[in-house]
Amino acid sequence: MNPYSHFKTRVVEIGDLPMGGNYPVRVQSMTNTDTLDTKSTAEQSIRMIEAGCEYVRIAVPGLKEAENLRNIKRELHKRGYKTPLIADVHFNPKLAEIAATIVEKVRINPGNYVDKRSGASDFLPSGRTRISESRYEEELEKIASRIEPLVKICKTHGTVLRIGANHGSLSERIINRYGNTAEGMVESALEFTKILEGLGFYNTVLAMKASNVRIMILANQLLVERMKKEGMDYPVHLGVTEAGEGEDGRIKSAIGIGSLLAQGIGNTIRVSITEDPEFEIPVAYNILQATGVRITKTEFISCPSCARTLFNIQETLQTIKQRTSHLIGLKIAVMGCIVNGPGEMADAHYGYVGAGKGKVMLYKGQELVKKNIDESSAVEELISLIKENGNWKD
Repeated sequence: MNPYSHFKTRVVEIGDLPMGGNYPVRVQSMTNTDTLDTKSTAEQSIRMIEAGCEYVRIAVPGLKEAENLRNIKRELHKRGYKTPLIADVHFNPKLAEIAATIVEKVRINPGNYVDKRSGASDFLPSGRTRISESRYEEELEKIASRIEPLVKICKTHGTVLRIGANHGSLSERIINRYGNTAEGMVESALEFTKILEGLGFYNTVLAMKASNVRIMILANQLLVERMKKEGMDYPVHLGVTEAGEGEDGRIKSAIGIGSLLAQGIGNTIRVSITEDPEFEIPVAYNILQATGVRITKTEFISCPSCARTLFNIQETLQTIKQRTSHLIGLKIAVMGCIVNGPGEMADAHYGYVGAGKGKVMLYKGQELVKKNIDESSAVEELISLIKENGNWKD
């Protein structure tokens, strides 16, 4: 896949915040409070929203939780927050039907929606008989009949459905035919999608999630390849599920989500780390910034320095960051020397490059504009250069 071409999808309207098409990659997270506790869930949602969360997902394990979504939404609206809500539903189709009348989007898992896995192993026992074609089709018809009431409700209320295929919860039917594989994940989601299309429903988002980063990446690549072959263009939700906490969770998420974004795949992301959900949001925006798909801050390029660096680059970088970090969209390079600096900062808007002991050169793009400036005044000269070119704002 061409890493510079974005997979162009249809637009789905999720409340007042559309996804897909030319819209920015959206950031979402999920509450971990008791959904029956309206106050705690609303307050955690507000912390997420104020951190930058654009869609708030809420778990719906039972009937009472599904019905309480109305109170949570009412409380958020009362406090002035209209962020779209997503209900996360697994087992009971009735819960999805209730939720779809209240929230803007409902997530269902094909593996849990109708049939359940009947064994603990991810691999078929030796000699296991393949499910017959007639039995397979019969199960699909059963899915269609059970999901049709939900589809009718979603059409009436303008509710979006996310079909979330998880590596750890594929149905027995899918495992029998494809094994517990990335191919099985894709087939699980697309057979559901085709059922929805058969019911005249196209307001759908697809997700391939796994805790194994390589499987997550492969499944999403296969999904987009299949969609292209079959003329589909549904938005894609990205996430490494159960990524962990701290640095481990952040690195796994950055690799999985970031590599796909760099390939042009993904319309919304969720960073799943074992911390309070509001801490997921800065990680998500950092991934979007690093892959260049959504610029939300100033970007700084800097070298690790070496014996050729004749100024305190760490201290200088921090000073420049403090002075310019509000210039969203600018890329500023702080490089140790002129040997590699100018070439390695090729796409920076401005460059601060060491030229010798106590001396600095300033660049605008690839153009050297100020030579041999005294280090003591170089930061102010850089700011003056930015102002002269109309890129400064207070």
